[in-house]
Amino acid sequence: MTTPRLRSEIVARALLRQSGQDGRSAMMIRRGDADAGGILVVLLGREGTSVVLRQTRTAEGEAAWMKNSGDTPLTPEEAQAYIERQIHYDPDLWVLEVEAPDFRPPFEAMLV
Repeated sequence: MTTPRLRSEIVARALLRQSGQDGRSAMMIRRGDADAGGILVVLLGREGTSVVLRQTRTAEGEAAWMKNSGDTPLTPEEAQAYIERQIHYDPDLWVLEVEAPDFRPPFEAMLV
């Protein structure tokens, strides 16, 4: 059975709130569709590199996150190009940016 889906705006704001609780920088870079837009989270590591997570679902329908940018951290230019490509395919996309020196999401997340 799948868990109910919350509006994207609620999820995005909750992620920002959770991420900023310990003093980390967390900001909304792009606002997508309030009801059903996908969400990208850019985890900013040391030296300006980043990893991009995308909201997804498990085979059982549970909310999860996937490292869409791969295992190797991206340079700022590579991250920006990746985000622009994703927005081209999904104009309803939300983009959040969170400080995460260890590339671990500072919010409750199941990584797949």
